[in-house]
Amino acid sequence: MLISDLFWEASLEDLKKGYVEEHHHFVCLLCGNIIEKGIIYPENDVLYEAEKYMTLHIGRDHCSVFEYLIGLNKKLTGLTDHQNRLLRLFYEGKSDEEIKQEMEVSSTSTIRNHRFVLKEKERQAKMLLTMMELLKEKDQHAPPMIAPHQTATMIDDRYNVTKEEKEKMVKKFFIEGTTALKAFPSKEKQKLVVLREITSLFSSDTTYTEKDVNEILKTVYHDYVTLRRYMIAYGFLDRKADGSSYWLKK
Repeated sequence: MLISDLFWEASLEDLKKGYVEEHHHFVCLLCGNIIEKGIIYPENDVLYEAEKYMTLHIGRDHCSVFEYLIGLNKKLTGLTDHQNRLLRLFYEGKSDEEIKQEMEVSSTSTIRNHRFVLKEKERQAKMLLTMMELLKEKDQHAPPMIAPHQTATMIDDRYNVTKEEKEKMVKKFFIEGTTALKAFPSKEKQKLVVLREITSLFSSDTTYTEKDVNEILKTVYHDYVTLRRYMIAYGFLDRKADGSSYWLKK
């Protein structure tokens, strides 16, 4: 299962932790890193069992679950830039007086107002989440949809693709049993599906040179430059400004 699917299907408790437990391992919901059970992991002269080592990984590589989530595209979080900044300041433990000064607003009552709006948003989100959970028990006609990847640069109609449609697109554009393309699609929805499949060729814990990326993409399609450009534009790959290194976005 793709990490984006694991992420969106995770329970609220697992999302708060940032990882899920599976039979033989723990999986980081933020980057897909896998920590095997039954192994002791050394770190700075301390030995950690698997689950504790996963929490260490999240703190070391992602700062915190909150920091990761607050950094997601606002189309995913539903937050305005202003609300995002406020939540960051609240999370840092700053008082209303400190926030008032930092945000240069006239009074602390303005900050209390923002707190009220966010609490109202929380209550509404709980109601919607509960209703959607209840709906799953009754709605037998809703087709399973592909989930947006957490690092998506834009969330729009191109994600309106069912899993059945996605499988048809994969069969249409890839040579059966391979990750080699017959052709690169022109439609945005099809591009998204194709690019998602190509991400499986990259490791989340590896940094690549441009040559490395090109060599991987050459196995997919002759126009590897176009693939590389779209992998970045759609938020699957990131790179340094000078193009010296590339990595799978987490």
